[in-house]
Amino acid sequence: MTTARAAQGSLTAPHKLDYTYKRSTGPVLGRFFGGLRDGRILGVRRADGRVLVPPKEYDPDTGEALSELVEVAPTGTVVSWAWVARPREKQPLGRPFAYALVRLDGAETPMLHAVDAGEPSRMRTGLRVRARFAAERGAGVRDLEAFEPADGAPVEPGWPRPLAEADLPEPVELLRIPVKLDYLYSAGQAATRFLRAMAEGRLLGQRCPVDGKVYFPTRGACPEHGVPTEGEPVDVKDRGTIVSFSIVRVPSENLAVELPFAAINVLLDGADTTFTHVLSEAKLEDVHMGMRVQAVWLPREAWTASMRNIKYFKPSGEPDAPFESYEAHL
Repeated sequence: MTTARAAQGSLTAPHKLDYTYKRSTGPVLGRFFGGLRDGRILGVRRADGRVLVPPKEYDPDTGEALSELVEVAPTGTVVSWAWVARPREKQPLGRPFAYALVRLDGAETPMLHAVDAGEPSRMRTGLRVRARFAAERGAGVRDLEAFEPADGAPVEPGWPRPLAEADLPEPVELLRIPVKLDYLYSAGQAATRFLRAMAEGRLLGQRCPVDGKVYFPTRGACPEHGVPTEGEPVDVKDRGTIVSFSIVRVPSENLAVELPFAAINVLLDGADTTFTHVLSEAKLEDVHMGMRVQAVWLPREAWTASMRNIKYFKPSGEPDAPFESYEAHL
């Protein structure tokens, strides 16, 4: 959370979850997305002859592996639909449209996609539609831009069509799918208290009234006993012990940290729970369990109600903590 404001005693802030999700497709879906890239729609035939669109690698009823790809028609029939009057930024179309289940000619199952009908009065169950492919392709399922009404379009015979090996499209082996979620986060009483303390350079924990454990960051209830963590908050130190760690060497579009780096699980002095942060100013080969570390804070003028006030942790130069002091947290 980068910014925050008071609302009825609690802090709220706009959050944006924005990253690119990568996935490999496999032999069946890879050909399906390759077909969309080429302006064709493929399904897979089950042992009983029925065709699934989109295709699946395994029969949903029997678990049998499926591999016989066929081509279905670009026309189909709306099975059910819902109108979207105010599309959001990442939805398929920037104007009102319908989400619909469309059973393509030659397929047994319907697929979910957008119908660009213009107005809701044109939508109905049983409406005949035709696929409209994007002008620029290579983005996965959005290569099929939308379906359009095709009133009176007949169900053409000859679908599905078998495909010889030479007729199969070149597979798309990797998809890059942008994911974005915008929402307003309300911190609640416990998190608000914690974040306001962060803005003052203090680290707050909360004590469980049953066993006395201090949870950091502050929680409104003990996760072990389910009771409110009432009473005065507990200030914990901004230094602690590495309980466990991972060396991150794999690049990601979503990582702003220079590779390689150490992700550490830290037990702060005065706390009874660990949390994850980044270690810097240390050689990776020197990172180890029991290493004592301290927080490196942003300049005071840059502090906000956020955990980002701590840039990273660095070795404190103290002797290692004895194993017995953190073994219960492994």
